[in-house]
Amino acid sequence: MARERIRKKKESQARQIWRRFRKNRIAMAALVVLTIIVLLACLADLIWNYEKDACQINVPARLQKPSAEHWLGTDEMGRDMLCRIVYGARASLIVGLAATTFALLVGGVLGAVCGYYGGKLDNIIMRCTDVLLAIPGLLLAIAIMSAFKPNIFYISLALGISYISKFTRIVRSAVLTVREQEYIEAAKAIGAKDHTIILKHLLMNCMAPIFVQYALAIGSRILSVSTLSYIGMGIQAPTPDWGNMLSGARAYIRGNAYLVLGPGIALLLTISAFNLIGDGLRDAMDPRLKK
Repeated sequence: MARERIRKKKESQARQIWRRFRKNRIAMAALVVLTIIVLLACLADLIWNYEKDACQINVPARLQKPSAEHWLGTDEMGRDMLCRIVYGARASLIVGLAATTFALLVGGVLGAVCGYYGGKLDNIIMRCTDVLLAIPGLLLAIAIMSAFKPNIFYISLALGISYISKFTRIVRSAVLTVREQEYIEAAKAIGAKDHTIILKHLLMNCMAPIFVQYALAIGSRILSVSTLSYIGMGIQAPTPDWGNMLSGARAYIRGNAYLVLGPGIALLLTISAFNLIGDGLRDAMDPRLKK
């Protein structure tokens, strides 16, 4: 019965958060936009032939303006722009999610351990974190990528490593605010193991700032992977990516503005959607807004 009551309470809290989130019209609009982008990325293979439409060079069709046949025109290699933008969304979302999840898992563990135990271990990890924070994340990712072959796995790894320090500090700060609560002392008193206290009691009550930062970080990682691709250290052509599409359009932008408008707007909408969803989650999960 006790477990059933706890389950219902958690479900009720989730419903309250969703109800408050729905009241934020801007955040809901961002969620709709992001859902459309994700669906298009997932269903792209049902609409286009990847090898033919997104990668194969078609010189006679190069630099065609938007038309009924090619809604967003064709690029400098004769490939359909709309097709490449949609497949570029798939690559960007995969890297953004993978890099952010990796950073959250590693940084979350380090932050929770530092916040719970403190002492010398906390000082050592935090000083290492300070060193990483002193290096701009994009420069650190570039340094890591210079040692590996540019592919989705290594790009995700590099961008994830560059964000670990931020998640470490966020989780540590959240843990420090709750570790002295009475329910933590009660869990220690009944003999609960440290890993049980950290996972079930500390982290479960620190989810609000973690979820918000996770949503914001995905948008940041998507921008970073596009930046790496733009300078030639990210996803390589002919694999579609918004960054390498913008890079390839530089020489043809005069008189062909559609080459940069498509991927640029897609990048803007995706990053803005994640940021607005993060802001909406922050407001919805703020205990001071409960009614």
